[in-house]
Amino acid sequence: MYLSRLVLTHFKNYSSQTVPFVEGVNGIVGPNGMGKTNLLDAVYFLCMSKSRFTTSDRLLIQHEADFFRLEGDFVRDGKAEKVVAKLARGRKKELERDGAPYERISEHVGRYPVVMIAPDDTQLAMEGSEERRRFIDNTLSQIDPAYLAHLITYNHILRQRNAYLKQSADLHQSPDEGLLLAYDAQLAAPAAPVFETRKAFISRFAPLFQAHYAAISGCAEQVDCEFRSQLLERPLEDWLLDQREKDRILQRTNAGPHKDDLELRIDDYPVKQFASQGQLKSFVLAMKLAQYELLRNETGQHPILLLDDLFAKLDRHRVEHLMTWIVERPFGQVLISDTELDRLSGIVRARTSDCRFFEVNKGTVSTSDK
Repeated sequence: MYLSRLVLTHFKNYSSQTVPFVEGVNGIVGPNGMGKTNLLDAVYFLCMSKSRFTTSDRLLIQHEADFFRLEGDFVRDGKAEKVVAKLARGRKKELERDGAPYERISEHVGRYPVVMIAPDDTQLAMEGSEERRRFIDNTLSQIDPAYLAHLITYNHILRQRNAYLKQSADLHQSPDEGLLLAYDAQLAAPAAPVFETRKAFISRFAPLFQAHYAAISGCAEQVDCEFRSQLLERPLEDWLLDQREKDRILQRTNAGPHKDDLELRIDDYPVKQFASQGQLKSFVLAMKLAQYELLRNETGQHPILLLDDLFAKLDRHRVEHLMTWIVERPFGQVLISDTELDRLSGIVRARTSDCRFFEVNKGTVSTSDK
């Protein structure tokens, strides 16, 4: 599976551009601030129906434009498929495949699997649990449509329950116990499959992650990741009953899968506290490569791999090691951005002839001869 052509209209800093990609490695080169990351984000959007960097689709519309439109020509299982995403100001986002609109955009997720490695990925290890849950959800949503459906339902009911707790506090009233029990039962139904799917995911993900870290670091340290959830101890309904007073005071739900986390360790110590900068970069890179391998194994498709400004997060030795690893293993299409054409071209062309390079300058893309 790969993207053969991308057409951008009023997307971020692109007024109108058409980019023809090759199935192998595509280098996106130019100074910072010219639109390299925006180009990668457009590909990510066509695959995931959302931006990798912002939760507001309206921010993707080019300044002073009234809409954005993305068109992608994919090749999947040897067949051509066209995906169009568009958003006009004041209207809902629209997504269609081969001219047929999706009734639910969530149905699109996973058809064109994608993994993006970006400079801010260190947040996976250094920030709060929300980043690690987002990583799990991003992976599982591309593998399991039922998981995504349960997650959407869970989050919808959670927002309703939290809104009711806040409304009761604003009115200086105690929440109605009968209504809370009803919310608890509704919340517990999707929470169970979300929890079970996440728990099963870790058992498949951890060995891949450990193998990738060993390859990147030369087996310098032992690493591990362990799933943490309140539901490992007892059912959600029991937690919700015990947390009644805390929920009332804080005006939000304090138990459930939205509190799940991954405990990340290096040589049995917390990564956040004890990993060096080099170890941290290798750790996060190994997590993303394990994500790629798991998606490939379980979807039957080679995900598109987006590598954004890789030299900003890895030294040249690690980049060369990564590119060798990509070329020697059964990877699919790769888009990689960099600020120096000669540097990137030298590393890539020494390893594969299936490549093409593009130069980006203020939202204009041109094919490079180098």
